[in-house]
Amino acid sequence: MSEDSSPIFVELTDEEGNTQTLEYIMSLEIDGQEYRAFFPTEAEGEEDDPDAGLIILKVINEGGEELLSTCDSEEELMRAYDQFALELFEDEEEENP
Repeated sequence: MSEDSSPIFVELTDEEGNTQTLEYIMSLEIDGQEYRAFFPTEAEGEEDDPDAGLIILKVINEGGEELLSTCDSEEELMRAYDQFALELFEDEEEENP
């Protein structure tokens, strides 16, 4: 994502009706599955929350509708996290040679 582009915010509602606003970072396809990375927007008092890091969700198509879902296993999540980390650090290195 280039520095001059405006951030994209997505509002997600979970199965219990809780809403969270996330900032879209990037998408990757890994082994034929699309994943999207987000950062949570900071709510007051959450700046130091250790769980407020990168959120990775996979894209599933259900009835022609694109939905975001959590990964099925810790292994799947870690594989996606490692790929996003590689891409994000590579982008950072290109910006700061």
